[in-house]
Amino acid sequence: MPKKRAHVLVALVVLCGFLCGSPAAGAPPAAAADSLWFDGSPLTVVDGRFVDAHGREVVLRGYNVSGETKLEEHGGLPFASVADARRSAAALRALGGGNAVRFLLSWAHAEPERGRVDTAYLAAVTDQMRAFLDTGIRVYPDFHQDLYSRHLFDPDSWYTGDGAPKWAVDAGDYPDESCGICLFWGQNITQNEAVMRATHDFWHNAHGVQDAFLATAEKTMAYVEQHLTDEQFAGVVGFDPYNEPHAGTYDPGQGSRAWERDVLWPFYERFRARMDAAGWQDKPAFVEPNLFWNANLDFQRQEGGLLDSGKLGPRYVFNTHFYDQKAISGVFMWGKAKDGQYTGDFGTVRDRAAATGTAAMVSEFGHPLSGTVSDKAPTVLKAMYQALDSRLPGSAWWTRPTASGPVLSATQWQWDLYNGRHREAMNGNPDKILTAGDAWNDEDLSAVRLDGTGTVTLRQDVRLLDRLYPAATAGTTLAFTYEDRSRDGSTTLTWNPVPASLPNVARLVGSGQYGVLLWRSDGGPAPTELHLPAAFPPATTTVVSDLGTLHGLPAYTASAPVAAAPEPGATGSRRLLLTARDTGVRHYALVTNGATAPATSLLQAARAELDAWAALS
Repeated sequence: MPKKRAHVLVALVVLCGFLCGSPAAGAPPAAAADSLWFDGSPLTVVDGRFVDAHGREVVLRGYNVSGETKLEEHGGLPFASVADARRSAAALRALGGGNAVRFLLSWAHAEPERGRVDTAYLAAVTDQMRAFLDTGIRVYPDFHQDLYSRHLFDPDSWYTGDGAPKWAVDAGDYPDESCGICLFWGQNITQNEAVMRATHDFWHNAHGVQDAFLATAEKTMAYVEQHLTDEQFAGVVGFDPYNEPHAGTYDPGQGSRAWERDVLWPFYERFRARMDAAGWQDKPAFVEPNLFWNANLDFQRQEGGLLDSGKLGPRYVFNTHFYDQKAISGVFMWGKAKDGQYTGDFGTVRDRAAATGTAAMVSEFGHPLSGTVSDKAPTVLKAMYQALDSRLPGSAWWTRPTASGPVLSATQWQWDLYNGRHREAMNGNPDKILTAGDAWNDEDLSAVRLDGTGTVTLRQDVRLLDRLYPAATAGTTLAFTYEDRSRDGSTTLTWNPVPASLPNVARLVGSGQYGVLLWRSDGGPAPTELHLPAAFPPATTTVVSDLGTLHGLPAYTASAPVAAAPEPGATGSRRLLLTARDTGVRHYALVTNGATAPATSLLQAARAELDAWAALS
């Protein structure tokens, strides 16, 4: 079907879903209800938030797919096959609750010879990308690099890299690599002379390598645009031009802030022009500041955050990473993460995005799942998700919820089906076949693996990963929180208990999970949508809202203010739909899987408490 014709057809189906109804029950056809969220229209950036065609504020949550791109065993592809990509996409939606992925690409494989783009590679990555788009998962590609290139490293090196092709390394005649006494691979960024010089050369376009990269990026984007249907391409949110940028070495008298202003930002403007030329005019560039700008180790932190780039506007997204280097070090943070541990760090992300006048994305965050510091992972990840949901600790949320700030979009590192079963010859060395973890510099951060039967299995607590979150808010989100009750070993982590001032709400929630959304309506026709984790089956989920209070959610109809519907992709995942047909009115909804068969009197009492609470919030 021609791309434009297909796009129009989907739009008509959605419109009919709102206006026509089904002959049997007055409800939209199943296909239209299924497409309410993912409707064949692109996202845009408006007033510092992602917005869909219905004007709804969209939150993107998901994972990076995948670190497999950093390896050679499957030719720089995220997956060994399209079938694996489809299996990964279905599991990511059904088990991990994701609606978006950061999709890794390899410059080395896209341009193996200078000036020659490998269309076979582009076809393969586009086919794998399509597997996610067809499951209703939005995608933003990323030309990934770490330590510039694996071709800088010797076969017997302790470390490896990824990114630039061999010809780009050969052009520089760099010294033999060495990091000295380095306990972590990231130390190579500032201690390995070969990495530092090669990185510096890229930013200064030595040997024309940056020109070559930009030309390949344009050809890659043009290929993707031309080989996806309109509906599929609409699901491509934007492009991340360069992973974790750093100067390598600063020029004399130059610091991090000046480097961002004078070197990094002009590169992003050049990349933006390539996006426009490739047919990506309406999609933002997900631009990252100096990777050390928000490091939580003082001796590592560098000034930056695109402070001198002015208002970025809708053509750019402020895109950053966050890892707790104190926790990862095993030295600078004793014990576990606690309630509110990262609210300040993620609050800084919100503030920088607001200052630049655009939406924020935390495109990487995570923590090692094996090794000496893996015991911190359950609390570190819970605290990170808590800070993505709200800039308040749980202890303060109920008393001043509207100080929460926007809910941040984010993609966790990472979602790698092959965790623990790789066959990677490190730096091409047949005597160093890596199979453990992520098979890259001793990392082990994948949220999933394949079990002995080949079934996709979570490696982290499902309560932590499959989360309630506002995927699309019809209006403006004023506050959101989610108490996931995830576990640290045998300990249930409850950081946001319902306060004693709401005793009936506390009884209703009990020991169950719960979330609360407070929003102001905009009068649009589409409902507010929250992802329903698998632990919230519609038949036993309770919603207490000024729009309606009920235990057990009916199937969606155009007239139902509170209902459930499938999420796109036929993976069995579901969403809660809340329809407010007014404008400028403050609404709330508590969603819980706590009490079973609660009495009507308890539901009414809980609603009375929440009515009073919301009126004062």
